[in-house]
Amino acid sequence: MIDKNAQFYKLGYALSGGGAKGFAHLGVLRVLEEHGLKPKIITGTSAGSLAGVFYADGFELEEIMDLFKGKQFKEFVEVAIPTSGFFKATGIAKFLKNNLRSTKFEQLQIPFHVVATNWDSAEIAVFSEGNHLVDAVVASCTIPIIYQPVEIDGVNYIDGGVLKNFPVSIIRDMCKYVIGVNVAVFSPPETKYNIRKTIARYFDISSKSNTLRDKELCDILIEIEGLERMSMFDLHNMNEIALLGHNTAIKALDNDNAKRIIHRCRKYDKLTEDFRFLKNKVLVNKDPNSLDKSEENQIK
Repeated sequence: MIDKNAQFYKLGYALSGGGAKGFAHLGVLRVLEEHGLKPKIITGTSAGSLAGVFYADGFELEEIMDLFKGKQFKEFVEVAIPTSGFFKATGIAKFLKNNLRSTKFEQLQIPFHVVATNWDSAEIAVFSEGNHLVDAVVASCTIPIIYQPVEIDGVNYIDGGVLKNFPVSIIRDMCKYVIGVNVAVFSPPETKYNIRKTIARYFDISSKSNTLRDKELCDILIEIEGLERMSMFDLHNMNEIALLGHNTAIKALDNDNAKRIIHRCRKYDKLTEDFRFLKNKVLVNKDPNSLDKSEENQIK
């Protein structure tokens, strides 16, 4: 059921989880920008929340890439006594605190919804307001077994991909159009496994099952081709992964349905921009106290 009090947006982006495969999101976002698109709301799970939070915070795509250049997995972890996980996610938290410009959701330039999993109740959790911006993104990226759960207000949370790796449904009822980017492409099984490959395989299987409905909810679905051979823990091929996202997006937008949606969104943005210009012009050039009722209604 649609919440009648919910705000509606012309265009929303839903960014899936997928570990290092999430660098493909940046390539897709580049193509969407080249088509003149800008989201009015973003939702992300795990890697999608990482890409999404920086984009919502006003970072240019080149800036986001630069932040991750040369980074290694060990920089995002802190060894812990392996009770509920081998590592603490303090490295991710430190990285976000040192680089994000915003400290709470309301300061972001684009409304943003982060998806995590409530470890205690086994339910999907969505964060979209308040001061827990960094903690929410960290929780969304907290891969079970690898990381210990993250506690927020007395509740433990883990990676959102466990229950909702492709968060299209989170914003579906709030948007006219949703462009979904799925980087969690199902990979063939390995011939030999270690702990990281086993965890990656678990997420492949889990994601395949919990993304089916959300794929159907997209107005434009962009599933990245060529990621099957990439590891979710591979931080060394970010440029190649981003390029795969870029190339897939170009093809995904080259059809009549996508072109129609792009045209409508760009037209809406132009009309909105013109309206704001006229509204500001009226307010600057005329004393608001002298406006009659009809004029007030026109500029509201």
